[in-house]
Order: sequence, then C-alpha cells, then structure tokens
Amino acid sequence: MNGQSMSGVSVDIRNVSKTFRDGTRALKPTSLEIARGETVVLLGPSGCGKTTTLRIIAGLESCDAAGSVFFDDEDVTDVEIEKRNIGMVFQSYALFPNMSVAENIGYGLKLRKIPAPQSVARVQEMLALTGIEDLKDRRIDQLSGGQRQRVALARAVAIRPRVLLLDEPLTALDAALRERLRSELDQLLRSLGITTVYVTHDQSEAMTLGDRIVVMKQGEIVQTGAPRDIYFKPTSRFVAEFIGAANVLSGPVSNGYLMLAGGRIPVDSHQSTTTVMLRPESIRMIPPDQAEWCGSISNIAFLGDRQRLTITGAAYQPVIIETTNELVLRQGEKIGLSVAPAAVVAIPD
Repeated sequence: MNGQSMSGVSVDIRNVSKTFRDGTRALKPTSLEIARGETVVLLGPSGCGKTTTLRIIAGLESCDAAGSVFFDDEDVTDVEIEKRNIGMVFQSYALFPNMSVAENIGYGLKLRKIPAPQSVARVQEMLALTGIEDLKDRRIDQLSGGQRQRVALARAVAIRPRVLLLDEPLTALDAALRERLRSELDQLLRSLGITTVYVTHDQSEAMTLGDRIVVMKQGEIVQTGAPRDIYFKPTSRFVAEFIGAANVLSGPVSNGYLMLAGGRIPVDSHQSTTTVMLRPESIRMIPPDQAEWCGSISNIAFLGDRQRLTITGAAYQPVIIETTNELVLRQGEKIGLSVAPAAVVAIPD
C-alpha cells in the first residue's frame, strides 16, 4: 500500500450547524479542522450531534446556510456525496447479501468504471490488507460479524477515498471481538495514513483510535485534544465524568489544601472553594497513621487485573480507587489515602 497516495485531504468545517424542518437544532454552529492523514474521533452520548457532523462531512446531510465544508482548498458544501470521493463504514455495514466478498469490495470500483485488471488487483490488495484472502468467494451470510466488518472496511478503502468516515462500526459486535478488532483497526488506519473521522460513544475506542478526540454534548464541541489530554486534563465536569471513571470532589480550600470529610489533599487554588477531579488509579493506599486523608472500605470489586474499592468517609460522597489485585482487603477496613499534587485537577463547577 502506498501510504502517500492514501493520505487523503485535510477537512475543514466552518460554522456548520444543522436545523431540521421541525425546528430541532441537531448541531449548533461548529468549526473543526482535521489535518491530512489524521484520525479524529467524535465522541459523546446519543443525540450530541456527532453523527450529524459526520453526515454533513459525507454530504448525506446538508448544513444550514451559514456553514461550509472544505476538502483541502475545495469547497464541497454543495457537492453531491457521489462526487466527494469518500469511503464510509456504517454500523450495519450495508453489505450486499447477493454478492461475494470480492464482489462487495469491488462494487465501488465497478461504479467508477475502473478497468477490470486494475479493479481485480485493487480487490486482491484489500483482501490481503484486511486479512480475508481466504474468504473472497464466500457470501456475506456465511461470515461472522468481525469478518463482515473487515469486508465493509475493505470496500470503503478500495476506492482510494479522500476521507474515510466510520459511524460506530464495532457497536454490533460482542465485547471480546470488539476489543480485538479495535486494536486491528488502529493498526490498519495508521498503516493507511488516510484522513479518518470516526464516530463512537465508546471511550475505549476513542482512546485507542484517535490522534485527537472531539468530545460533544448537546450539539456542540465541549473539548478537543489528544487522548492523554482529554483524560488527564478535562476542562469541564461533563468531560471528566464522561471519559473513564472520575472522582469529582468539592470543598473549601485552606492553606493550599482542599478540605474533605476524611482529611485534606493538596490543591493549586487561590479560591475559597474549588472542585477537583481525581482518577481512581491516581489515589494510593497508605497506612492510616501516615495519612492526611482517610476513609473506610465499603465495597470491593475484583476485576481480574485490578481491584476497585469504594471508600466512604473520605469525602461527602463515596470515593472510588483502584489498586493491585494481590492485596487481600476487607470491608470496613480503615485505610489512608495519598494523591500526588499533579494528579489533582481543578475543573469548573
């Protein structure tokens, strides 16, 4: 695969919004720049506008009059979907049951009247790339969910699209297969280097696949950043609680410490009260007599590779921490808690 030929285009959506005929505002005025070859994940709960944004990029949905969509320097706002040269993978995969795997992959090439020898070679290239060479003559109803996902992806990439758009392509799969294909999809997208926009409500998918994550809520972007920044430096309570597990604690500040029910933790704040986020894995257990912050274990959840503890008495609501799986702990046990100052992230209320 020639990575350079598959790098696609930059995507620039400018002041794009969407209001449906009944007056429903699905997307508030939104601007987003996506670099050539970048994988951007649109992440958020149902109804937040992420699929609407994807459909506007694709040309499946028109935006309100003030908005525009550019591929590189070309304004494609009013260009039909067939002329945008995009590849799409839907949640349902939308494969043709009356065609073989190879015929499905080659369908877009046939529509574009690609010469037969070139089309056959391209299909073979896609079969090899997605690891399904031995399935080329099978019918779609003879495939597993994971195999269908690969066929849909191969068909989307075969046309050498300028932009690859994926709308929750792993949702229909069981958890174990979804996790395995997530890793495979990440490797494939990086090997292609193609400009990709990926829609999901699954935080693990977003963290695995995205060069950047765009978190959306109620029709607007609330934070954009690299996965590590989104996780460790959320700019709002919504992002902190939507991405992974988070303890959001509020209280008065005194001499550089946030005062809590079970003691105090260091905080960089000059306000009289503040709200902070602590990730469960950032809180360590220490002997109570060495701690400035204590609580009692009220619940123990053994998760295999780790244990998740619910601690009461440490704050005015339960605190969740994660620790190693070797420790033998008991409910009711009093423990000391310690957190590094850098792990205490102040967030707006």
